[in-house]
Amino acid sequence: MNQTTEWLKVDSLDLEAQGVAHNAEGKVVFIDGALPGEVVQAQIARRKNNWEQGTLSAIKKESAQRVTPGCPHFGLHAGACGGCKMQHLHPAAQVAVKQRVVEDNLWHLGKVKAETLLRPIEGPTWGYRYRARFSVRYVAKKGAVLIGFHERKSRYVADMQVCKVVPRRVSDLLLPLRGLIMAMAERDRLPQIELAMGDEVIALVLRHLNPLPPGDLALLRQFAAEHGVQWWLQPKGPDSVRLLDEGGPQLAYALPEFGIRMPFKPTDFTQVNPHINAALVGRALRLLAVQPGERVIDWFCGLGNFTLPLATQAREVLGIEGSEALVERSRENAAANGLAHKTNFVARNLFEMTPSLLAADGIADRWLVDPPREGAFALAKAVADIVQDPSLAPGWAAPRRIVYVSCNPATLARDAGLLVNLAGYRCTAASAVNMFPHTAHVESVAVFDRDAMA
Repeated sequence: MNQTTEWLKVDSLDLEAQGVAHNAEGKVVFIDGALPGEVVQAQIARRKNNWEQGTLSAIKKESAQRVTPGCPHFGLHAGACGGCKMQHLHPAAQVAVKQRVVEDNLWHLGKVKAETLLRPIEGPTWGYRYRARFSVRYVAKKGAVLIGFHERKSRYVADMQVCKVVPRRVSDLLLPLRGLIMAMAERDRLPQIELAMGDEVIALVLRHLNPLPPGDLALLRQFAAEHGVQWWLQPKGPDSVRLLDEGGPQLAYALPEFGIRMPFKPTDFTQVNPHINAALVGRALRLLAVQPGERVIDWFCGLGNFTLPLATQAREVLGIEGSEALVERSRENAAANGLAHKTNFVARNLFEMTPSLLAADGIADRWLVDPPREGAFALAKAVADIVQDPSLAPGWAAPRRIVYVSCNPATLARDAGLLVNLAGYRCTAASAVNMFPHTAHVESVAVFDRDAMA
């Protein structure tokens, strides 16, 4: 590393929560740990023709938004945990940064400007994380076990004593879990523990590369009894997950506003932050403004997180998802909530959508779109293609309103560009959603309206 002697003015944060500055030559400098408005020096680790990258080494002028991190494992020091990137920035300022990211991406990548910027969706900033994947590493030289996230910019597992973003009950398990793994015969063949919390149970999924001997299974049962957790075993891929012992509380979460209870398996996709998920579902449905006689399509429906609440308001909801297994569980969840008569679910590869496939699902008054990070490009393009050439799907009509829930502002912006610039929609509202406080992860929600004559 080379220490800069130049003082650099930090202008903004990038998507990795690095400060962005320019040196005297006009070259962009990305500075880990620096905040907007600060004047800093940096240790430069990488130099390219157009940019440099380094780590904060000195501050001449400090941001008023800089705060003391809440977790002892956060920082720029050797061995620091890489799970969070923004604990040094005030939570309100984190949300403002994410809101700006959504705006900037929509404009610079999609040439779209939201007519209204809604207030960001916020919630608890600590103890919010009900899903996590902890790496497990037996370090033979030290005769110790490490359990946690990876170190910052490293493949090593951080030496975590606590974790402030998971609930306290889970954080308090980190050290006892080390002792458990250390006592197991297969301790060097247990690479991962996945956390999945429901409203009534803490589920832990143990990935094991070899069959577990009876002694190890006995230790797991003893740990479960002492700490009130539910063990699931995963010998191979996600489909191999099974309960260690049947019985006990069911893994599920509630959406009280809609009277919905959603059972799930620990390897199913569910939102990390249940507080924000409940608020997000509520806002998305208010924005969609479904009327009782309307038909709605929920694209990328998963377990029915939006589908089932929508079914309490609409005449009919079609949920479409890529996974046949998830579709089957969506049907089960709809039946369990008394909504089977208002829902229908189908499995389809939504990354290979075409105008004819789109038309085959029929006309809907409104859409809810909640894709993974890859976005919904094929879906948006199929809509745009039909609007540009109606002969591709005679008689089909685009929905009047689309609410798009995104976990990647870049793919949202790309898809928004298609909907607005080619399919005749207006982006009438957008906002950030702070699903992952203290991380650089940006979720958002956007509304697209299309006039009947467009």
